[in-house]
Amino acid sequence: MFSDIKEAFEVFSLNFKMVDFNEQQLEDIKEAFEVFSQTPDMEIGYDQVGSMFRSLNLNPTEEDVLKALGNPSKEDMGAKKLKYDEFLPVYSQLLKDYVEGTFDDMLEGLRVFDKEGNGTVMGAEIRHVLRTLGDKMDASEISGVMDGQEDMNGSIAIEGEILAPILCLLFVCY
Repeated sequence: MFSDIKEAFEVFSLNFKMVDFNEQQLEDIKEAFEVFSQTPDMEIGYDQVGSMFRSLNLNPTEEDVLKALGNPSKEDMGAKKLKYDEFLPVYSQLLKDYVEGTFDDMLEGLRVFDKEGNGTVMGAEIRHVLRTLGDKMDASEISGVMDGQEDMNGSIAIEGEILAPILCLLFVCY
């Protein structure tokens, strides 16, 4: 697609209207950039861009990150750098292209645990996922989320009245 970030930057600058960032957003982006920059020239490596996006509350796939960078080679990912002014249009384009999962996507993710197909999942399985995947939660955090969600059999109804706190923890927050 693009031979390097400079070419991508020129194309994005000419063909796409950059997302209008407010003053607070620009301050947050600059602060994150300064944290990730390990050079006096205020540059970050291509291999840091995904982590930078995540520090700014996005959760793009590796494919999204590569696309935003113009699909660089593995060698470029380890060698190339990006300045703050070059990062802004890349971040802006990712924001415009970024599609978060819908409620139905999240509900479908919970249905994976509904082995009997009856609209319920076992609370123990959800507790296990919360304890072992992503940002691992401790027992007190899990109890805070799960309290009042399980019936007498330890099942959680996922159809009808949905459990928003668990959906957030399983799909949005990771």
